[in-house]
Amino acid sequence: MTIAQVTEGLLWYVAFLFSTTIHEASHAFAAYRLGDRTAYDNGQATLNPLPHIFREPIGTVVVPIISFLLGGWMIGWASVPYDSHWALRHPKRAAGMSLAGPAANLCLVLISALAIRVGLAYGVFHSPESIYTTSVVEAAQAGRFTYTATFLNVLFSLNLILFLFNLLPIPPLDGSGVVSFALSEDRASSYLEVIRNPSFGFVGIMVAWKLFGFIYPPVHRACVNLLYLGEAYYR
Repeated sequence: MTIAQVTEGLLWYVAFLFSTTIHEASHAFAAYRLGDRTAYDNGQATLNPLPHIFREPIGTVVVPIISFLLGGWMIGWASVPYDSHWALRHPKRAAGMSLAGPAANLCLVLISALAIRVGLAYGVFHSPESIYTTSVVEAAQAGRFTYTATFLNVLFSLNLILFLFNLLPIPPLDGSGVVSFALSEDRASSYLEVIRNPSFGFVGIMVAWKLFGFIYPPVHRACVNLLYLGEAYYR
């Protein structure tokens, strides 16, 4: 691997670990505020990535590195524990816990978009000729802002992926828990009982991944077009 590829991999991993840590810490802190201390007492309500790495070393270290080496981008996962009995007693609170992770990723999308707009305003960035996951903005000149642009590209697109993917209302994704907001307390508890079945997990991920291939490209394109009002990207 070249130095440029290693640097890109490090930027990807920093963005991935930062985004994943904030996602999971938001779940943990929301649960704590809503009455479930499980993740908090387990040390997961923290922006320190180490507790999250120790809990899910395969999803936070091994899979991201392998996926980058094979495909040039990173996927992975992390998790925080929660009290399933608490969730059944308080399905609306559990829905709030589920929503907290994707909401944190949406905040990171907005922060990275703001940083991109500031860079555009000061002339250190410019719009690319075409867009894709790692091409949302480009440095105006080669140099230190090249790596800044790369990091913001990854941070913007990766968090948009995490936000959209996790909000799909398919078990075991966060969106399946958010569904409880639309149900009565009794029906929400019954619903949570059903989706706790572990057999939903693998099938749900496969279905969600298939659907996501249709959902993400147009949403990503629309979000980038919002960054560049007056310009239009069609693919």
